[in-house]
Amino acid sequence: MQSEIENISRPPMIRLLNVAADLFADELGDKLAAVGLSDLRPGHGCVFGNIDPENGSRLTELAERANMTKQSVGEVTSDLQELGYVERVADPNDGRAKLIRLTDQGRQAYDIGRRLIDELEQEWGERFGENRVVALREALEVATAGELRARQSGSTAKTPRALVDV
Repeated sequence: MQSEIENISRPPMIRLLNVAADLFADELGDKLAAVGLSDLRPGHGCVFGNIDPENGSRLTELAERANMTKQSVGEVTSDLQELGYVERVADPNDGRAKLIRLTDQGRQAYDIGRRLIDELEQEWGERFGENRVVALREALEVATAGELRARQSGSTAKTPRALVDV
């Protein structure tokens, strides 16, 4: 059993997750810059990571999926619109609402970004061990499955831990 002193020097899991996410995002930013997409930042992921690439998404959907406020996602969307990656168009199902939709430039960046994320995951496997990265992915998929489903469906309620498939 660990002593209290040993336990204090052991970083909390939340810190490890945050640092790993920062490292992954930094490396992704370097890769994006290397292919000419240096105008994209990690903060743009709240749109790129949550948008329906085929049909677009409403701002409220993007905010729910990203677990952010509509105002924050709206600011990111405006930035991406100015950069030419997204456009706001009337929702054909509700004339009062707007859809955020990828432009041709946005679709190209989306596809490149997804490919680079896959490459980076493979590189991490080579660097840190394939089994470790596979186990990390599997653990994160299990831990986040219920919440990802809830966000995808538009539910704002947190998924009770007892209901998550383990």
